[in-house]
Amino acid sequence: MTAPAEWFRDWFGDAYLSLYPHRDQVEAGAGVSLFLRKAAPAQGCPVLDLGCGVGRHVGFLNEAGHLSVGLDLSARLLLEARRVLGSSGRLVRGDMRRLPFRKESFGAVVNFFTSFGYFASPGEDRAVADEIRRVLRTAGVFLLDYLNAPHVRDTLVPKDERTIGGRLVRQERWIDGDTVIKRITISAASDGDDEVYFERVRMYEPDQLSAMLDAHGLVTTARFGDYDGSSVVASSPRLLLVGRAG
Repeated sequence: MTAPAEWFRDWFGDAYLSLYPHRDQVEAGAGVSLFLRKAAPAQGCPVLDLGCGVGRHVGFLNEAGHLSVGLDLSARLLLEARRVLGSSGRLVRGDMRRLPFRKESFGAVVNFFTSFGYFASPGEDRAVADEIRRVLRTAGVFLLDYLNAPHVRDTLVPKDERTIGGRLVRQERWIDGDTVIKRITISAASDGDDEVYFERVRMYEPDQLSAMLDAHGLVTTARFGDYDGSSVVASSPRLLLVGRAG
């Protein structure tokens, strides 16, 4: 079975929220702390959280004194973000390939938890980079939190199973060329069918991803392998790129 071209339109809903409860406030706080320390955005500047999910990072950015805006394509995740953030959350539904903001609207853009590389073609990823640069002010800063391709290849678990809410969840993972794919099958409730979802992410090598961003006016100034600010090595769990709009 092949992943749909726009698999993310189906996946980021209730099933996703049930499967990833461990994406918690501690992790979000560590990510925002790294961004504030290493990217050093201007005090109080407006920050766009691109692919904001349930708004965990938006909350921490607001607490740090930034006028932050969260954008996501999933209406369900934004509904949860509204519940989490209350009236303080500035949330917008939109597609990162065509951002609904004017040129140079933000002093900083953040993209956490591998919310990039989802699309069917590399050209669409490049369109996202173009849009980030368009809405960033000159000398504005960015952080891109991505998977570390060497680590994914070395540690890929082909299959696992667990039970969530009384339903069996089977996950199958494989690499197809430059893409890592996951198929998630959630066993049927008593009166229904199995639910099948996909995740598909293009695996850019660290130098390759930096070069792509640079080509679109997003100059990488530092790389980190985790939220603790450690250097990137093959075994690093993350690839975090920090930089500035050229």
